[in-house]
Parts: sequence; C-alpha cells; structure tokens
Amino acid sequence: MLVLLPPSEGKASSGRGAPLSPESLSLPGLTAAREAVLTELVELCAGDEDKAREVLGLSEGLRGEVAKNAELRTAGARPAGEIYTGVLYDSLGLASLDTAAKRRAARSLLVFSGLWGAVRVTDRIPSYRCSMGVKLPGLGALGAHWRTPMASVLPEVAGSGLVLDLRSAAYAAAWKPKGEVAGRTASVRVLHAPTRKVVSHFNKATKGRIVRSLLTSGAEPKGPAELVEALKDLGYVVEAQAPAKSGQSWSLDVLVDEVH
Repeated sequence: MLVLLPPSEGKASSGRGAPLSPESLSLPGLTAAREAVLTELVELCAGDEDKAREVLGLSEGLRGEVAKNAELRTAGARPAGEIYTGVLYDSLGLASLDTAAKRRAARSLLVFSGLWGAVRVTDRIPSYRCSMGVKLPGLGALGAHWRTPMASVLPEVAGSGLVLDLRSAAYAAAWKPKGEVAGRTASVRVLHAPTRKVVSHFNKATKGRIVRSLLTSGAEPKGPAELVEALKDLGYVVEAQAPAKSGQSWSLDVLVDEVH
C-alpha cells in the first residue's frame, strides 16, 4: 500500500540536526528536479525579500519564512514526519504509533511537496515554505515542473499494490496515476453525512485518522475494493464508486456525522 499525502503549510522548526543531504532523500530519480527548485528558491529568498514574499504568496506576518528559505542548505534537518504539522498530521500522530505501525508508515507514506516533489516520512529535511501552487520566476509553475520527473518515478514507487490518494488538488496535479496504476488507486473525500458537504478542517482530521487506523490495525488491502472492506471493518461508513472505464481511479466517500 502506498499512501499519498499533502504536506502542511505550517511546519515545525528545523532544529539543530545535521543539514540537508539531498542525495540521501528517497526517490533519487527526483534529485535533479529537487536541486533545480532548491537552488532557485534559496537564491530568490537570499535576494529581494519583498519579491520573494510576493512569489511565495506570504503575508507581512510571514516575512520570517523568507529568511528561513534562504538558509535551507545549512539549516538543521529532521525526519519529514516531524517537520510536517497541522490538522492531518496531528490526527495521524506518527510519534505515538507503536513500533510495527511506524515501520508501516516509513514504508507506505509519501508526502508531496512543492520543494521536494515527494519524500518519505523518514527523509531528513529542513523546515521550509514553498507550496505546490508557487510559480518561480525561472522554473515557472511547480505543479508543471514536477509532472515529467514524477511520471517516470512514481509508477515504480507505486509497485503493484493499492495507491491511497489523500492529496489536495494542488498536489494531485503534480502526478496523476494512469493506466493500470489508476485502476488500483482510490481517491478519498470526507463528507459531513447530513449535509454531504466537505469541510476543510474536518476533512483533514478524518484523513489523518483513516491513515492511523490502517497503520495501527495492520490492514494491508491489495486494492480499492479491499480498502473499502478494511475501512468498514474499522468502523468507517464508506460509499465507493468503481471506475467507469480502464485508466480511471476509484472514488471513495467517507461519511462522518460529527464535525470536529
């Protein structure tokens, strides 16, 4: 099982660990694309602060994020699972997983990123600010920048098992499963059952709980149909729509009564 996650806008501080070692990151096929983004981002943020803030879409109150980006090559690095915070990651609670669940997390979770493309939760990265929606002056839109390298790397990473896609739209644009990979991919929405509406905070929290439930239960669904049954066994109310034709992914709606 491969679980595709969005990053979080908010991130923990880099800490005092050893600095970034780009060649040590997972998915080495993304190294050149990562280096291109990293180089331009550092140069941008080390130069005109106002221009960098405009490009990154940062408010005056987030001016400090520019200085942080300028020091990405020398800042301390920590496992990505410790860097990413926010609602989804709070609900996932990686730090409190038991040993077996942590091993499954290291093997199955992949976090998408405007800067790194995608990383494992065990990859050591510094804290940064660069969403997939950013358009850098030199490289252009990051979503488009990542499509070509992702198209060659991700199918191999996906292997032959289930792909559970929990990404938001901006990050999903960087890689869209195709062909037979799409047929074993399930995209999930979380809906408030009485209204059938998606609520952002509620959506993220429930997705974090879903991933935690799968990791702690040891469930290993082989495909979308098995995922539906696994989630039902774990107490979730799920409505599934199988693809109408080959090359399309499954759509799963998880219905929850309480918004919290």
